[in-house]
Amino acid sequence: MKFAALALDYDGTIAVDGVFDPAVREAVAEARRRGIVVILVTGRQLPDLHRVAGDLGCFDVIVGENGAVLEFPFSGRHVVVGHAPNPTFLKELTRRGVPFAAGESVVEADANWAGTILEVIRSLEQPLILTFNRGRLMVLPQAVAKSTGLRHALFALRVSIHNTVAIGDAENDHDLLDACEVGVAVAWGSAALRAVADEVIAGTGPGAVADYVRRISQQPRLSAGQMGRRRFILGRQYNGDEVSLAVRGRTILIAGEPGTGKSWLAGLICEQSILQGYCVCIIDPEGDYRSLEALPSVITLGGDDPPPHARELLRALRHPDVSVIIDLSKLSHREKREYLRTLLPLLVTLRRSTGLPHKILLDEAHYFLSGPDAASLIDPELAGYILVTYRVSALAPAIRDAGDTVVMVTRETDRAEAKTLLAMCRPQPCTAVSPDVFRDLQTTEVALLPGAEEAHGELRRFQLAPRLTSHVRHRTKYLDMPVSDAQAFVFTGDGEPGARAHTLKALTGLLAALPADRLAGHLRRHDFSRWIEEVFRDRPLAAYIHEVETRADLEDARDVADAVGQAVRARYDTVAQK
Repeated sequence: MKFAALALDYDGTIAVDGVFDPAVREAVAEARRRGIVVILVTGRQLPDLHRVAGDLGCFDVIVGENGAVLEFPFSGRHVVVGHAPNPTFLKELTRRGVPFAAGESVVEADANWAGTILEVIRSLEQPLILTFNRGRLMVLPQAVAKSTGLRHALFALRVSIHNTVAIGDAENDHDLLDACEVGVAVAWGSAALRAVADEVIAGTGPGAVADYVRRISQQPRLSAGQMGRRRFILGRQYNGDEVSLAVRGRTILIAGEPGTGKSWLAGLICEQSILQGYCVCIIDPEGDYRSLEALPSVITLGGDDPPPHARELLRALRHPDVSVIIDLSKLSHREKREYLRTLLPLLVTLRRSTGLPHKILLDEAHYFLSGPDAASLIDPELAGYILVTYRVSALAPAIRDAGDTVVMVTRETDRAEAKTLLAMCRPQPCTAVSPDVFRDLQTTEVALLPGAEEAHGELRRFQLAPRLTSHVRHRTKYLDMPVSDAQAFVFTGDGEPGARAHTLKALTGLLAALPADRLAGHLRRHDFSRWIEEVFRDRPLAAYIHEVETRADLEDARDVADAVGQAVRARYDTVAQK
């Protein structure tokens, strides 16, 4: 994921004895020149902060009073997130001799007075909390913390907290680091904070923070090594162990034959991404993911309407908490290909600029990412794609072989596809995984291939977790999906090749149009059932048609051919009518 925003604590992190470190000031200015939003998040009251820090125009937003107050330096906008201290509460503190300083929302005091202050809060039944910061404490309204003010600031700037790195040093920075995608502690700060941070900056003072900010400002994406707290729960192994994936900016490739749960798994990952506040763009060639619109902040574009043009899509994806389903089910296959050649590069540009969307799902990926220029349609550096395919061998090699890719497989009985999947295990050669394991997978089972960190160096076979939203299964999509010329069904006559069917729809048309004598030989040889099994891997339909073809020696070839065509239409056409 793109690095788009930086949240910095003040005292102890970028300031010593209240003095803003000049090296950090320069590093902040450099980061902002690179397009990174920089927000100061401090427990100090703003008048006091301006007194000790001087000019703070190098920040996009200042969050003061531990999240209760916001100041936008360039516009002069001032926002109080919390509410003002209760006068009765302040009077009681004064009566009890507690020295304090009241801000617009916060009340500060020495931490040694914590017991007395807590007694006052309880006796007056005030909705307040205590937050400690080394030798000081802050009294704040309930549900106000540093992350509260940060979220308000990021919302105003239309930047996602999932593109944000936070750096802090003390007790009151725990929720700040936890809220951001990457939480960083300094080595000279709180040991408890270091223990839960994603990363620790070595060194002894703000100069080390300045070096760290300069370094990460030069990288386009958040480091995969930094990220791991947020996870997708995929399911459980039979021994009860949970199987999950860290939500990193990695590409996830889901392979397996049709009807074995690929889009269920892809939908499960999208569902959990959306519920965790990530922005997801789902490119849905056949309307399989429309049920995800039941989740909050999800909109569907396309479908019965024309697919969204660039301006409409950019308008929808400018909000970090909005996810978009692009339903292309009403377009022809050619129209889908043409549209995606424009859409995919547009999403690359958008993500490079804004960091959104965080995840891009593309179903039936082999139809759109198989050519020599396929790799140019996606962004291998920011990655974050979820690619779903029943023909992984057709994907461009550059996409299949991309590093840091998680590969998961549902049932796969085709030996050529299984061989391709084995070649994607890491490290190579992979002798620990048998191709037969893919054949044995049940409909609710998935195999996580060796290579992903979460696989622990082995193939992990697990049962899929449940979903909140229902799954939409559209067999009708296979009617119009063309296969390559080499896989097309070739009708022959007198030993010479004739008409070709590149889709099931074309096959049914030719079955009805060609004379019976051109069809009889194919029926006796069971060519139609064999083609459907080998190319489309629809074994139930192939088995049924094989039985129909056995009647070719006893019945009129025209009647048998009509029965084959009717079986195909019943399997696919009628599903779309339900």
